[in-house]
Amino acid sequence: MDTLEIWLVRHGETTASRDGILAGWADLPLTERGEEQARSVAPALAGESFHGVWSSDLVRAVTTARLARGEPRTDARLREINFGVLEGHAWQTLDPAYKQAFIEFNGFHPPGGESLAEVRTRVLAFLAELPFGRHLLFTHGGVIRLLTRDAGHDGFQPTGTVVGLDLTNRRFLFERTCPIPSPLAFTE
Repeated sequence: MDTLEIWLVRHGETTASRDGILAGWADLPLTERGEEQARSVAPALAGESFHGVWSSDLVRAVTTARLARGEPRTDARLREINFGVLEGHAWQTLDPAYKQAFIEFNGFHPPGGESLAEVRTRVLAFLAELPFGRHLLFTHGGVIRLLTRDAGHDGFQPTGTVVGLDLTNRRFLFERTCPIPSPLAFTE
């Protein structure tokens, strides 16, 4: 295979994603529904072969990987955006300028956190080290949006969603939404 294909899985629900709280680098466990979502991803991955299975080092992504596929290799570069001083704040309480920049996914740079350019740099550095082939990555909404946007498919993915991308040709391949939806499709 002379292409790099990645399958991205957004971790299962946490209390933060359920309640609309920014929790980029906060190390939160899955809720019971989040664990159900993770297990529900397994059939979408069954029978598929991957050259590597990777996960963010945060517990919500690692647990999702374990429940959906097995033990992953972890890498901190697959973490969500560091929201800085906005970590732990409810979406509803954010300054409208931050909300708008985040919705547009352009020019968002929370105080004390990472800019989208910084997130892109660390994620692309990870991807540059992957050999050609198909890789499975358990990660977060912001990372997935960053990569799907580059492939011409913009929008936040609900928890438990699987997305396929052909990175070599910058093509969006598919989206498989979790059969166990969360009350909110909020990114964290």
